[in-house]
Amino acid sequence: MSDIANVIRLKAEEYFSEILAIRRHIHQHPELSKQEKNTMEFIGSKLREYGIQYKDNVGGFGIVGLIEGREPQVACLALRADMDALPINETNEVEYRSANPGVMHACGHDVHMACLLGAAKILNSLREHFRGTIKLLFQPSEEAYPGGAIRMIQAGALENPKPDFVIGQHVFPFFSSGQAGFRPGMFMASTDEFFITVKGKGGHGAMPQTAVDPILIASHIVVALQQIVSRNANPLTSTVVTVGKFIGEGRTNVIPATVRLEGTVRTFDEEWRSRVHDLLRKIASGTAEAMGGSCEVVVDSGYPFVFNNEELTARLIKLSGDYLGETNVKPMEQKMGAEDFSYYAQLAPSCLYGLGIAEPAAGTGPNLHTAGFNVDESALKTGMGLMAWLAVNVMA
Repeated sequence: MSDIANVIRLKAEEYFSEILAIRRHIHQHPELSKQEKNTMEFIGSKLREYGIQYKDNVGGFGIVGLIEGREPQVACLALRADMDALPINETNEVEYRSANPGVMHACGHDVHMACLLGAAKILNSLREHFRGTIKLLFQPSEEAYPGGAIRMIQAGALENPKPDFVIGQHVFPFFSSGQAGFRPGMFMASTDEFFITVKGKGGHGAMPQTAVDPILIASHIVVALQQIVSRNANPLTSTVVTVGKFIGEGRTNVIPATVRLEGTVRTFDEEWRSRVHDLLRKIASGTAEAMGGSCEVVVDSGYPFVFNNEELTARLIKLSGDYLGETNVKPMEQKMGAEDFSYYAQLAPSCLYGLGIAEPAAGTGPNLHTAGFNVDESALKTGMGLMAWLAVNVMA
C-alpha cells in the first residue's frame, strides 16, 4: 500500500473523535427537507475552522466548498453529501438521540455529512498530493421532490469550476463497517409519485343502489393497476407500481363521495417509464368510468435513475480494494430505491457507492427509514478515509 494511503489512514484515526462528535451533533439536531438552515450554518462553521473556502445558501440551504490542489484549473472532482432528515420519531435510547420530536436522521445523511467533512479536512492537509480542485457539495432536500440536487445545479453548483467527475457515498446497512459496495451501470431506479382522486356519489351504506361507491371503484383500480407490471412490463425490465395510501373517509354506514389513492412508480427505462404513466391514467380512468364514476390522475415525475459510469466505477473498485483490501469491496445489486444523485450523473461521469455501517459481528444493521436506524460509528473512519483516498487518486 502506498505511503499516502497510510497517511490518510493515520489522519482518519486522528480525526475520528472530532468527526464522531460532528456526526452525533448533526444526528441530535436533524432538520427536514428545505429546513436545513442550522445544519448549513454548522457545516459552514466547520469549513471555516478548517480554512476551506465555501459559499452557502446554494439552491436552498446548500453549501459548495472548494479545496485547491496543485494546478487547480486542470480538473475538478465533486464530492457530495446530502443533508436532510426524515419525519420519523426516533426510538433509539442513545445520548445523541434526536432532540427534534418527529424528525430523525434515519437515512444516514448525518454520516454522509460527517464523512465529507472528515474527508475535506484530510484533503485540505494533502493539497500538494493531488492536482486540480476538489468541490464539496453539501446538498439539501434529497428526500423531497423536486430534490436539492436539481436546485443546486440550477444555482450553478456545478460551474466555476465544472466537475469532471462526481462521487458520493451512501450508508448501506447490509455491509459491515470497513466494507464498501459498488455497482457499475444502472444502480438505482427512477421514482415517480401518482395521486388518484376517485369520484362517485355518496350515500347511505344500507342503500348502495342510490350511490356510486368510490371505495369499490378504487378497489378495482388498485387491482387493475397490477396488470401494468404483470402483463405490460417486459419481465426483464425491473418495475414497481405500488399503491401505498388508500383514503376513503366514510363510516360503517356512510358511502363517501370520493376516495384518494397515492402510490409510486419505479423503473430503469425512460421510454417504459413514460408508458407506465400513460397506462396509469388510462386504467384508472377507464375503470372508474366503466363503474359509473370518474377520476383525476396526477403523475408527479421525480428523480431519474442513477447510472454509475462504468469506467469511473471500475477505477474506484480497484482503488477501494487497494485501501480496504479486496475482500472488503463488495458487488451491489440494482435497487428500486431512488436518489437525486442521478441529476449529477446526467452531467458528469459519476459514481454513488455504498458504505458499510453494520457492526462486523452482526453483519447487518437496522434498515434505512426506520425509527431504530443507527450505525456502527467506526464506519466514520472508513467513510472519511476512503473518500479522501479515492479523491487523491482520481485527481493524481
